[in-house]
Amino acid sequence: MLDLRRLRLLCDLSRLGTIAAVAEAHTYTPSAVSQQLATLEREAGVALLRRTGRRVTFTAAGHVLVQHAGAVFAAMEHTTAALAAVGAGVSGPLRIGAFPTAVRTLLPATLVALGRDHPALELMVTELDPAEVPAALRDRRLDVGLLHDYDVVPVKPDPTLDSVPLLSEPVHLAVPNAGGLGSLADAGDEPWILATAGTLCHTVTLQVCRAAGFVPRARHHADDFATVLALVAAGQGVSVVPALAAAEPPAGVRLLPLDTHRRTRVAYRTGAAAHPAVAAFTSAIQAAADSIGKKP
Repeated sequence: MLDLRRLRLLCDLSRLGTIAAVAEAHTYTPSAVSQQLATLEREAGVALLRRTGRRVTFTAAGHVLVQHAGAVFAAMEHTTAALAAVGAGVSGPLRIGAFPTAVRTLLPATLVALGRDHPALELMVTELDPAEVPAALRDRRLDVGLLHDYDVVPVKPDPTLDSVPLLSEPVHLAVPNAGGLGSLADAGDEPWILATAGTLCHTVTLQVCRAAGFVPRARHHADDFATVLALVAAGQGVSVVPALAAAEPPAGVRLLPLDTHRRTRVAYRTGAAAHPAVAAFTSAIQAAADSIGKKP
């Protein structure tokens, strides 16, 4: 019988590439990970890895096991969901991961609705960058999470997760009221407020600006949209901001529409869609998104 925790370590090794990376992801020591993988090989009865010094590569059997592991994990999620569905209503812990804008705008109404309709649910919210959500779901630190991408920079789907569309929101160019800017094309010579290099927001801004024929000149770097809008209002530059983050812009900010959209999805482990708590959350947050007029 294969141990599912060890099988997950093998899949993480395939995804992350090194035992050290797997150890860091699980807060184990590399030695502990190696021991668990050696035990998994004994359980499987075949060699799964080739070891050359500190380097490991997969054998043919190792590749086969990783390819089939997704179906094993999905079957377990289906089983867990089915058992929960015959239990005593919607109850138990529900760990939610969401990016800051969604925590401020979508989650309050969602949590109120869930608390009213399903008082036995234990709701726990973690503010998290969408890039961190897939790993948190796979590691079972979250039960549901919000992911997003942009139509100009699509993110490749994660095969270990299922998701449903939540909303598609327009993206704006935020400019100071005092300036005479009327379009993105006018902003080529303006100072810009950019997100941290390497983040999705930073990449999107570069893509949008390059499509308009220029590279933005950074004056400030900020990742929180409230901070970005405050800097724009102070005349410190211009920035790209999704509509959800600019629902109530501060005085002194003007929003110019761009031909770009941010797309948000509700994600969970493959096979977990029918879990009563997951289904209840998905329904509640879709209602919250609809109520603010940001329908998919």
